[in-house]
Amino acid sequence: MLFLDVDGPLIPFGAPQPHPGAQGPPHLAPADSNPLLARLNPQHGRRLSALPCDLVWATTWMADANEVIGPRLGLPELPVVDWPDPDEDGPLHWKTRGLLDWASGRPFVWVDDEITDADRAWVSRHHPGPALLHRVDPRRGLTDVDFATLGDWLARL
Repeated sequence: MLFLDVDGPLIPFGAPQPHPGAQGPPHLAPADSNPLLARLNPQHGRRLSALPCDLVWATTWMADANEVIGPRLGLPELPVVDWPDPDEDGPLHWKTRGLLDWASGRPFVWVDDEITDADRAWVSRHHPGPALLHRVDPRRGLTDVDFATLGDWLARL
């Protein structure tokens, strides 16, 4: 499975202008209702769907990811990680424990812009299955190199 964050990986913070075609299908609310939506790359949905894994929203957008982000990318409704109240102190990301609980020992990829070495070390000590914690540059979002890395790792499973 692939846990997918929205802000940073799909909505890059450094995008200087709207992505071509970012408005999405005409039945959707215009991206100017949230100007960050114009930064979505509409090709990401096709590329994510082509990966040999189940996609899961792992974002603070929660169910809104299915209502707002997914349709703009052409993604079907995806499962959504339900976050407990964050009580994490220290270097570990507040999502890390919840994602391991959700994975229940199964192999997974986590795509996020806030992953650190502390998360990687903790997952390697506490998760019995294969896991790839892939940090995306939040200024650029998902790139061809990121998709190649994800595809290669998933193909080796």
